[in-house]
Amino acid sequence: MTLHAMIPIPGDLHARYNRDSVGRDWLASLPGLISAALDRWQLSVDLAPGAEPWNGHGALVVPVLRSGAPAALKVAFPHEEALVERHALALWNGRGAVRLLASDDGSCSMLLERLDASCWLQDVPLDEARDVWGSIMRELSIPPDDRLEWRAFDHVAATAERWSDELPAEWERLDRPFPRWLLEAALEVCQTRGAVGRRSGTDVLVHTDLHFMNILATTTAERQSLRRDYLAIDPQPQIGEAEFAVAPILWNRIHDLPRTGPEAGLLERCQDFSHAAGLDPEVARQWSIAREVQNALWYAAKPGHGGDLARSLWVASTLAGSTLAGLPPAHDLPDPGEAA
Repeated sequence: MTLHAMIPIPGDLHARYNRDSVGRDWLASLPGLISAALDRWQLSVDLAPGAEPWNGHGALVVPVLRSGAPAALKVAFPHEEALVERHALALWNGRGAVRLLASDDGSCSMLLERLDASCWLQDVPLDEARDVWGSIMRELSIPPDDRLEWRAFDHVAATAERWSDELPAEWERLDRPFPRWLLEAALEVCQTRGAVGRRSGTDVLVHTDLHFMNILATTTAERQSLRRDYLAIDPQPQIGEAEFAVAPILWNRIHDLPRTGPEAGLLERCQDFSHAAGLDPEVARQWSIAREVQNALWYAAKPGHGGDLARSLWVASTLAGSTLAGLPPAHDLPDPGEAA
């Protein structure tokens, strides 16, 4: 049996990329990409017989050993966020985020320090999760300097400017799937925060996908060092206002909101997590409206995502001050990924 034949492709990753020819080509190339990375960095696979490697939405992560030390080999589908991930990790250099040990741009592969994939912030009580998230956000929010890696990232304000054109066009194309006032609330954020963000002078490196499942515990060996107990992964990095990063912790773990008054609980969570990270809760609320309206339009265009659409509309409209009628109760909304 060849070395790469010992590494099975997880079913959900295979199903996701088996839908079109580009994805199927990437799946077919994975064994060769893995084998080449093992040779390039002189790695051995550290996977129990019959066990599957880890995977996220767009990457395979294989536990490996390099000179007997644990590490993780990540091979990503070459999409935009994955291509710039290595630059963000290099800038953070292990502070608040997983440490990058080596990378190969051509194959979209990285060698990373190994974290504990079985222990993430998703399962931690929210009070503790808030403090961990806030601490990590403070570490990740570094200002730009003269290092070349900074040139790789889009600006949050440019994203907002693009959304100013794209959101209304998509809303019309999809036959106006929610009230106009909610679209206008998002557009106001894009126009005002986009302009402010361009001239505020508060740019930092932003982990735009810092939800609970993208924060993993360090391994036992790391816990014995001076490193923090949790580190971020999968940054989808941009430059801009740090408050842009708050939204994912609002659209995740909705079931943990109070059953009495979940709407007030969502606004309180926005305030609490923002304060824990030293951020402006009002700016975080505004960016979160825009991000969830953009998510809602993405889900509205995808068959089978009705539950995700309802969740995004509940979060966006609640943050905007008037929860839309006709949506399921908060605790009946699916978690991200649950409805697809």
